[in-house]
Amino acid sequence: MTRWRGFIALLALAIPISTQAQEWPNRPIRFIVPYPAGGSTDVGARVIGDYLSRALGQQIVVENRTGGSGNIGFEAGARSAPDGYTVLIAPDQVASAPHVFKVSFDPLKDLLPVIQLSRQPVVLAVHPKLGVNSVAELVALAKQRPGLSYATSGIGSQQHMTAEWFAQIAGIKLDHVPYRGGAQAINDLVAGHVMIGSLGSTPLIPHYKAGTLKLLAQTTAARSPSLPDVPTYEQAGIKLVLDQWLGAFVPAGTPPAIVARLNNEMNKALAEAAIRESFLQSAQEPVGGSAEQFLRLVREDFAKYERLAKDLNIKAN
Repeated sequence: MTRWRGFIALLALAIPISTQAQEWPNRPIRFIVPYPAGGSTDVGARVIGDYLSRALGQQIVVENRTGGSGNIGFEAGARSAPDGYTVLIAPDQVASAPHVFKVSFDPLKDLLPVIQLSRQPVVLAVHPKLGVNSVAELVALAKQRPGLSYATSGIGSQQHMTAEWFAQIAGIKLDHVPYRGGAQAINDLVAGHVMIGSLGSTPLIPHYKAGTLKLLAQTTAARSPSLPDVPTYEQAGIKLVLDQWLGAFVPAGTPPAIVARLNNEMNKALAEAAIRESFLQSAQEPVGGSAEQFLRLVREDFAKYERLAKDLNIKAN
């Protein structure tokens, strides 16, 4: 009898979850973006959100929860109710943050990976007034003028790690100027307030095409199809490869049926020609795949960024 009572109790607990998953979604869904509007993460979130709002018949509300080098948004996503109505759209900084900051979330325990949306390079950009046209020329200038400043979207970001990794390999000293997001960093870079940027490719492309910024290198193993004229770091003589990814997460405890539905709908979105073109135009290569594949990537990068943060001595004050 005790065993049956236990079974009935478990069944009672399962029924609300099953019903919830079947009825989902019956109200708007919130996309938390940890950075300001206009950056790579925001652009990707809005492209996917527009599709999902049509496919699911519910409004997707993009909420830019900025600050703390993305950690305010990461924590908001991790601490949200696991009911399928909050989705965190985050770059791989969510996997590096615990190794750089004191944070109140564990990405491997508090978040469920849903899907990898895209990959893109971190790009080395300079203002034309700096007077350099290649990585070699920048290295030569940095050796003459140690302490040149560079902008990123924040401390501990992949952009920060890339620049410090580059400086270590090249034997130069660069001073980091962290911003609250890529859009703000690019505004100051274009204005010439800072002359070098290590940034995501998406918001840089219009300025590159307009000639207001020069792009010297990108971190991917092969050149992005959207930036065929920009050499990779390896092609520029710096043995450095890093893919910056963008993915969707939900809070741990979200019903598996909802996770599976989100993964399925987002894969459909990424298969659409117009959406793929939107990503490619911003130098983000659409990826997709299963939640399990994305989980493996998150775990691998969590370990990789732990090593990089230690090797490069990157730690928030």
